[in-house]
Amino acid sequence: MELPVIGRLRRALPEGRPLPDEVWQRRHALLLRLAAVQAVAIGVLAVARGWAPAAAGGAALAVAYPVSFSLLPNAGRTLRAAGVTGSLLAASVLFVHVCDGLTEAHFHFFVVVGLVSLYQDWVPFGLALVVVIGHHGAVGTLFPHSVFDHEAAYRDPWLWALVHGGFVLAASLAHLSSWRLNERQGLHDPLTGLANRTRLLQTTATLLARRTGPVSVLFLDLDDFKDVNDTRGHAAGDVLLTTVGDRLRACVREGDEVGRLGGDEFAVVVDGGADEAAAVGERVLAALAEPVDVGGRPLAVHVSIGVADTATAGDRRPGTLLRNADLAMYRAKALGKNRLVRYAPGMAEAAEEEVTLLQDLTAAVRAGQLEVYYQPTIDLADGRTTGYEALLRWQHPQRGLVPPAEFVPLAEASGAILEIGRWVLEQAVGQATVWTAEAGRPIGIAVNLSPRQLADDDVVALVSAVLAASGLPAAQLTLEVTEGVLLRDVDRVAGQLRALRELGVRIAIDDFGTGYASLTYLRRLPADVLKIDRSFVQDLGGDVRSRALVASMIELARNLRLEVVAEGVETSEQHAVLGGLACSHAQGYLFGRPLPAPAHDPAQPAPTGAVPAPREPVPAP
Repeated sequence: MELPVIGRLRRALPEGRPLPDEVWQRRHALLLRLAAVQAVAIGVLAVARGWAPAAAGGAALAVAYPVSFSLLPNAGRTLRAAGVTGSLLAASVLFVHVCDGLTEAHFHFFVVVGLVSLYQDWVPFGLALVVVIGHHGAVGTLFPHSVFDHEAAYRDPWLWALVHGGFVLAASLAHLSSWRLNERQGLHDPLTGLANRTRLLQTTATLLARRTGPVSVLFLDLDDFKDVNDTRGHAAGDVLLTTVGDRLRACVREGDEVGRLGGDEFAVVVDGGADEAAAVGERVLAALAEPVDVGGRPLAVHVSIGVADTATAGDRRPGTLLRNADLAMYRAKALGKNRLVRYAPGMAEAAEEEVTLLQDLTAAVRAGQLEVYYQPTIDLADGRTTGYEALLRWQHPQRGLVPPAEFVPLAEASGAILEIGRWVLEQAVGQATVWTAEAGRPIGIAVNLSPRQLADDDVVALVSAVLAASGLPAAQLTLEVTEGVLLRDVDRVAGQLRALRELGVRIAIDDFGTGYASLTYLRRLPADVLKIDRSFVQDLGGDVRSRALVASMIELARNLRLEVVAEGVETSEQHAVLGGLACSHAQGYLFGRPLPAPAHDPAQPAPTGAVPAPREPVPAP
């Protein structure tokens, strides 16, 4: 049973991070070889100094013997390190004896202290201190001339044993302090001061070993951080990362640890289950909703968060928790970003399937598997088709029709959207040119512009080249952007949109009302069309609040002199309400589903459901 004093002493000693097993094994093997070399060298030196061969052999054996403890089959790290340390210290002791107590021979002890510091453990240092004091005191008393070479030590060997021990202790402390300081530097991110990946895994392992209850990990990835570096510079990116680190610290509880894994990835180790971790994650989302001021300009921060805990991990290994949280984070990305998703069994298989899907998507354009479908836009005043929205479809040879919600986020994240978007633009503009000639009147075409495309410096040149090649008047092309893209860098986005508008094309804000655009952003953007999201239209028949919101959006657009398109119109009742609210245009299954180009004929009358909407006023809600 450990004495209280020893227990307090052990707790007072600084604890270092244990070396990884493969590193420890390499260092131990090196020191083992050095111990063997020392045993042979002591024997040879003893013979050279006039010792009898038997005595020299005994000296060599005394150095080699402690190594045998390192060779025991079930020996742990401590015993093996102690065996090698004992051998090296025995070499120091005998070297002093062979040299008849020469002062310089004592330096061998300090060399050994430096060597055993490679173990990064207190035991070898403590063993060195005990051997130096015990040997110098006891043997110095019995055979002073074999240990010391001056009169003061001959008279008081124990005093000088303590002096030598003090030097060994100082050397040990210096080595350990250096070890701990270097270790601290190697466990923290230099930019944010947060823990790094190694420290987070260590913290997770400690928590898992210390408690039997649940432990959780949050994996956080900043959405579209590359765009920040590309458009605002790496200095702005560093400011953003530092600010995010500060806000993360403010969101966690005592006992939780925040770290930066690298790049724009962060993690939080939570001492608790998934519910507690999710609560931390919700606080993070709320804290990051406030834009960051970078150089006097606001920069919006969006983050995707994955949560995993030991209850769903299958084991209690730190790497498993981090991997599961990473998978959940990628699921959050796929669902639209800026949200929190909990890990669920099966996500690993889903991730592998996404990788396969992305590989197939890379070749889909060249293989002719992609197709553009078109959905008509109707003028509610007369029921005529005024244009079409181009919608991407993928007919996979094995999977069949793959929904855009599954593959478009993959294309956006991988950058494949640039090639795909160029192809869609060329197809849609070319088809609009054909329809215009067939109908004998201008037929508009709307094409979605992805965030990655809008961030591309070549987008203006691309649109200009496609229009020039097709001969389609620029005014017949509408480029649609979602609200979410507007908040990344509103000044740069506005600049890109103005440059596109100067070509003569129109700009539409898609899915209006579902993102984060404020009136301030709307006022600064060069927009021509406002598209009301289907989520507001679907309840128009009986929900007073939905009708009030749609009426407000239409009035706002009218005051800003913007055209309005209501999306997702499926019933005659919705059609009538929109007509009464003086909405100018609409899309939806009531007027036509997305279909391949041959299924549409803009020269023909509007579909049966697309009769002109009534214009009598709808009662105010």
